[in-house]
Amino acid sequence: MKSAPYRAQFAAYVLAMMADNIEHVISYWVVFQKFHSPALAGFAVLSHWLPFLLFSVAVGSLADRFDPRRIIQCGMLLFIVASAGWGIFFITDTLEMWHAMLLLVIHGCAGVLWQTPNQLLLYDIAGPADLPSAVRLNATARYLGILVGPAAGGVIMLTLGPSHGIIFNTLFYLPMLLWLFWAPTRNKDAAPRRIPVRGLADIVQTIRDIGTQRVLTSMTLLAGLTSFMIGNAYHAQMPGFAGDLGHGDPGMSYSVLLAADAAGALLAGLALEAWGRLKPDPRTAIVLAILWSLSLLAFASVGIYTLAIALLFAAGFFELSFNTMAQALVQINAPADIRGRVVGLFNMAGLGMRAFSGITVGLAGAAIGIHWSLGLSAAVLLAFLSVLYRRAAKSGLLKG
Repeated sequence: MKSAPYRAQFAAYVLAMMADNIEHVISYWVVFQKFHSPALAGFAVLSHWLPFLLFSVAVGSLADRFDPRRIIQCGMLLFIVASAGWGIFFITDTLEMWHAMLLLVIHGCAGVLWQTPNQLLLYDIAGPADLPSAVRLNATARYLGILVGPAAGGVIMLTLGPSHGIIFNTLFYLPMLLWLFWAPTRNKDAAPRRIPVRGLADIVQTIRDIGTQRVLTSMTLLAGLTSFMIGNAYHAQMPGFAGDLGHGDPGMSYSVLLAADAAGALLAGLALEAWGRLKPDPRTAIVLAILWSLSLLAFASVGIYTLAIALLFAAGFFELSFNTMAQALVQINAPADIRGRVVGLFNMAGLGMRAFSGITVGLAGAAIGIHWSLGLSAAVLLAFLSVLYRRAAKSGLLKG
């Protein structure tokens, strides 16, 4: 991407995503040391994803009505409040469980105020022609933040301590917050559109609005199915997989397995951007999702450490590929007057449904074992994706 505004957005996005993950590293560590509460850890997952399930379409409606740059800034301010709040409670040693729960909810709401409006801003900055590249690069930035964030968080925590370190972390949100005052947008001088925000009614209406648009419905279903059945719940089970694979130090094995998944996604972003020939297409998106589910099914079945690393690398590659392609297809094909609601519905499916993957992979893993739970989830997802592919083919969506 040669666009100067996009390069500025990309740099600010990487820093904000890094700060998001730094906050997780420091806050989760201190909360675990203080409370040793598995229930609070579970609440942290729910508070992170449930806001996307409950509010993504509403935030999309707000982005249709108001300047998305201001909504993103509200999200950045909430991130800063959350990090500063943790720091104050750590310094004064007054953190109670309800304080932690409140700050986790604030952090989750900040995320939902950030992601959907940011996708609309991408459309304004890049335009339809360069949108697939912009979406792919931003997804790559997300994984870069996930890789760099924990390492940076560890260094900051060791250097400044958790209390001052998490307050220092607020500085990484400032570039995005300040840049948005000057960020370009196609609708800069447009008057706010008088579209009411109606909560659940907006979700129902948006589903009706896209019901006859096969690309939008198929890609939203794709996002919802993959997130509901697996999402990223297997990341939380990775320590167990590392132990079962029995290769040296479990802590090091765990880190390598997570890094393999993230490295695959990074390579996908860089390779697809450099190659530039894989155009957004519903057929390709569904096939890539099928390959992702097959990779995870194989990973759940193998007992060889090096093969497990290779399969997770492949899973990361396919996950970024199908997710970014589906997102680009939704943004390109969404009607202009309701683009925010349509993108919000896609995020509700793709991010909000991850709250339930803790049941399909997490709780089931406690009952039948993590290998069986991930393997069965991947097998069921594979069946659903095959049905989605056949239905899309019969409807004439998949051509060529």
